[in-house]
Amino acid sequence: MIAMRIKDKYISPFTDFGFKKLFGTEPNKDLLIDFLNTLLDKEIGQITDLTYLPKEQLPAISDDRKAIFDIYCENKAGEKFIVEIQKAKQNYFKERSIYYSTFPIQQQAEKGNWNFKLKAVYTIGILDFVFDEDKNDKEVFHHKVQLVDKQTQKVFYDKLTYIYLEMPKFTKTEAELETHFDKWLYVLRNLEDLIERPKKLQEKIFQKLFEQAALANYSETEYAAYEESLKIYRDLKNVIDTAYDEGIQQGFEQGVEQGIEQGIELGVQKKNLDNARKMKQKGFLIEDIADITGLSIQQIEEL
Repeated sequence: MIAMRIKDKYISPFTDFGFKKLFGTEPNKDLLIDFLNTLLDKEIGQITDLTYLPKEQLPAISDDRKAIFDIYCENKAGEKFIVEIQKAKQNYFKERSIYYSTFPIQQQAEKGNWNFKLKAVYTIGILDFVFDEDKNDKEVFHHKVQLVDKQTQKVFYDKLTYIYLEMPKFTKTEAELETHFDKWLYVLRNLEDLIERPKKLQEKIFQKLFEQAALANYSETEYAAYEESLKIYRDLKNVIDTAYDEGIQQGFEQGVEQGIEQGIELGVQKKNLDNARKMKQKGFLIEDIADITGLSIQQIEEL
């Protein structure tokens, strides 16, 4: 047990430590299973068990960039699941998401006379931001993307699915929660700010989630790791906000749209380099630093 040093009672699932603590460990596998079953709404059948797979994947060409997933697992049918928390807007995020989904596809290739039959791959992104192209649409926050024939509007291929949750758009209060899916989104969106478990979240699965999220149950080592992860998350959010404000100011001189974009890009790049330098000094793995900051391994090695 530890003495509290920050005001929060529960961890933030939007930190790397918090997300992996709640969903990426064997003892808490049931939390991930329940969330996925709720999210996928039985379209693939009920998931009864999951196997965690190595999160670092190497491409076919050794010089290519590695893919490092937050959570990578498969069910008994061999279907693959990539589950990622995305803390801030990232250039080419959709492209990155699609690129990462190709690794589980390539891994299914068999030597010899293979018929190319593939198991389904699901990429799930829990986003702490809103897509620019959807910012004026306040209603739709749950995106399910598949290959569709534009002529017939029918799904052309159903074994490659991308699900994105724009969490800032989910604004339901506790009183408005109706479904199990609502409850999951509510707890993900508000966990860090809650004082106690809401009355509408009394199911056994949420009882376990709140027990695992309670900072008072953490060791000194776990708490220190969480504090560092929380600081990185808050610094990243702060630089995004600051860069946005600076970009607006610059926009009056250079054109609003161009100024905002340049301001955000420069601000985020500078903060990512600062955070990478600190994490490197603290002994973080270079691959983990690259995953958190979006910097290349070469950039980090040169710091």
